[in-house]
Amino acid sequence: MAVQEARQDTGADGTHEGGCTCEDCPHGAREGHRRAVAAFLRRRDEFAAGQGLPAAVAHSASASRQWVSEELTQRAESVAERGRAEGEAWVARLWPRTVAAVWGAVVVLLLGEALTAIGPGWTTARTAALLAALVVAAALTTAGRLHRARGGALAPVIGEDNRMSTSRTVAAGWVLFVGYAVLLLAARLAAASDHAERDELISGLDLARGTGVVTVLGVVCGIAVLVRRVVTLRILAQRLQKVPAHRPRAADLFSDDSGRGAFSDIQYAVISAVALVFAAVRLARRPDQLPDLPWGLGVIVLISAATYLAGKYAEGGRPVVLSVVRAREPGDLDGPIRTGDDIEIRGAGFVPPGARTADRLSRVVVRIGTVDVHVPLIPVTGGFRNPTDTVLTVPVPVEVEPGSVEVQVVTAAGVATNRYTVQVTE
Repeated sequence: MAVQEARQDTGADGTHEGGCTCEDCPHGAREGHRRAVAAFLRRRDEFAAGQGLPAAVAHSASASRQWVSEELTQRAESVAERGRAEGEAWVARLWPRTVAAVWGAVVVLLLGEALTAIGPGWTTARTAALLAALVVAAALTTAGRLHRARGGALAPVIGEDNRMSTSRTVAAGWVLFVGYAVLLLAARLAAASDHAERDELISGLDLARGTGVVTVLGVVCGIAVLVRRVVTLRILAQRLQKVPAHRPRAADLFSDDSGRGAFSDIQYAVISAVALVFAAVRLARRPDQLPDLPWGLGVIVLISAATYLAGKYAEGGRPVVLSVVRAREPGDLDGPIRTGDDIEIRGAGFVPPGARTADRLSRVVVRIGTVDVHVPLIPVTGGFRNPTDTVLTVPVPVEVEPGSVEVQVVTAAGVATNRYTVQVTE
């Protein structure tokens, strides 16, 4: 069906028109993903309303549930594939935008210098500032060209989970600022003809004047490296569940993996941005030395960085099974668990942050004895009733031998829960 739609949207000369759903052009990938998502949501809501079931399975609740789950899983995988294609196309389109943003900042700097030069006149410091900006912009453009498939100049701040990293973005901002400040002093030193002026510019790099900026730079860079190490170790120890995103978003700087606002990320990004703006103003006022960041502001940034690191260390957790009971409808009597019965597995952390999509939910597996059972997708209008973060409902397969059986959950992130023992009767 997708191939037929793509052929219909391709013109006689081989070009792509407005409704293209092909995956070999950015617009086609985006449009194809949008249409696939809309079709999946319609189908899910139809199943939730009891529509679209084949007559062969409509008489059996378990058979219809299994058929619906498999149908939605296949459609969800198709949607996810289109989402990955759309994400790759979006990231590939980032690098010209980053280049435009970088050179736009240079133009803004030039206009600002021209406006502020009215009256006082053009100075050597203004020329040096413009030259330093041109060097930084050229370096970012070259880096963006080399990494154009990974987001251009934003490639270093995109994490392994395909999200924008708050710690890397903050560190990159301070590195660029300090690098620009040093280039500005170097340009002024190269243009200085007076011996006293050269000595003053060299003394502007003294550690006594730039202790605050150097300290903050060292801390934010260390935080970026340490956070990556902490996250990696917690994932390897199965203390943290990470699910890759389809594409990076600016909102990742202020939110957790599930898209909800995260206090530690927000305060770190905001306070760092305020301190960076203050340092830039100080550099504009005194372009003959490194910005003397006040220790009060520097300590605030350090406290913010420590809070961010503590938040990263505290987030997440291992999924856990608390109880396993026989599922029953209202009015049914309680009874022992038998093969073929549905069981409810109650606990926490079954759905990792960022894994609320159907293709991720369909990867949750329950290990009953030696048999792996895929958790069926049970749709409701607007979402899914199963699986959830706290309850999973699965049937006990007939292959399970009666007796003492261990139950374990493996989440979409590949993290296994504790083993919970239940009794299965004949």
